[in-house]
Amino acid sequence: MDKDRLAGMANQAKGSIKQATGKILGDTKLQAEGAADKAHGKLQNAVGGAKDALRDAADKA
Repeated sequence: MDKDRLAGMANQAKGSIKQATGKILGDTKLQAEGAADKAHGKLQNAVGGAKDALRDAADKA
């Protein structure tokens, strides 16, 4: 598993926590930061998945 996938999962989790905390506290800025972290994490996860797929394809070739 690529390090980008791990970092992406961590950012998604961090973003979810920030969003939930912002929602509870009524802090829209914190909610927005959480949404941004989640989006960044999803992108990182996708990049890591692509790297894993390329690595697997190269190993099979």
